[in-house]
Amino acid sequence: MRAGDWDSSRFDEIRPYRDEEVRDVLDRLIADPEMSHAAAHLLVPKLARLEGPVAWLVRQFVRFEFRGVKDVRGVQRVVSRYLDMVVNRTSSGLTISGLDTLPRDRACLFVSNHRDIAMDPALSILAMYKEGHETARIAIGDNLLSKQFATDIMKLNKCFTVRRESSNRREKLQAATELSNYIYHSIVHDNEHVWIAQMSGRAKDGMDRTNPALAAMFAMTKDRETSFADFWRQLHIVPLAISYEWDPCDRRKAKELYVKEHREAYRKAEHEDLGAIAKGVVGHKGHVHAAFGTPIEGDCVDVSSLAEEIDRQIIGNYVLHPTNLIAYEMLYGETPDLPVSWPQRPWSADADGDIRRQFEQRMQHIDQRWRPKALQAYANPVVSKLAYR
Repeated sequence: MRAGDWDSSRFDEIRPYRDEEVRDVLDRLIADPEMSHAAAHLLVPKLARLEGPVAWLVRQFVRFEFRGVKDVRGVQRVVSRYLDMVVNRTSSGLTISGLDTLPRDRACLFVSNHRDIAMDPALSILAMYKEGHETARIAIGDNLLSKQFATDIMKLNKCFTVRRESSNRREKLQAATELSNYIYHSIVHDNEHVWIAQMSGRAKDGMDRTNPALAAMFAMTKDRETSFADFWRQLHIVPLAISYEWDPCDRRKAKELYVKEHREAYRKAEHEDLGAIAKGVVGHKGHVHAAFGTPIEGDCVDVSSLAEEIDRQIIGNYVLHPTNLIAYEMLYGETPDLPVSWPQRPWSADADGDIRRQFEQRMQHIDQRWRPKALQAYANPVVSKLAYR
């Protein structure tokens, strides 16, 4: 059955909210005390003892901001203003490359590296919004939907669900098939962009590699008569590389990697992912760059060759920062001749001396047991660049 013949209601359990649902969901969200208390704690943590009154003020403010919003575009119009504020307060600037060559006459499947749970897709979508492109539907794991208010916020912003909590092989296969069909349906039938991470979970070690299983999931919708190369062209796959000068969650990630290496399993605290989202939003990021690649139109004959091409573009387009080269030098004792920042410039030990001092001080504040993991995460984008040169 081709995408145009599908009944879109089959995706009701995973799809984002539609325009006609927005107003009711907003009213429910505004009335949810958990939302206002969480927002109060996030916005003014120093006033935790006054969380009740602050939460009431937050609720009134949100009600005012969304008072006339009746559709998804209206939601994103309001959200974009606050994303701009986040960028201004927590970074030294967001730069963008590749959007000027992005096709405007067809939907694309953006396959992105993944460093921050919320900010990766949010900043990518903000870049598209500011440049006049239609925004994308965003794939998120169901582990992020542990709270109803979180579910509402995400699905109001065009997020759809990737089911990760399947209990057996049959359920996992059904979930993967449904996801594959929904992505194809979104792009080919609805002409809607889609954003998805190149692997399940963040690359906590800084190694951006596409899981071939992701490409295999895309291909579950392909019929036998269509070649792999022709099917990838139907999806208009565009690799996307986002990089942060400073990772607000570097300490948490390093600790998790260390614990996993020294114990059998890392046990996440309840709602830990929501805490990571908050940290990623409010934490200082320095310079952030989003690099959009070019649609994959070559002869990728199988899932492995597609994954390799996605990696080639993501690693090739990834913008390094001085922090990456400083970490590499601290680990390996030398600094390769690679450019940094955007527009690109040569890295200079003298010009970037202040950043080195900040970076060394930051590493000193990380527990010495997992400090090497943090250093390696900053250095690994350099390792990847050198491997693909």
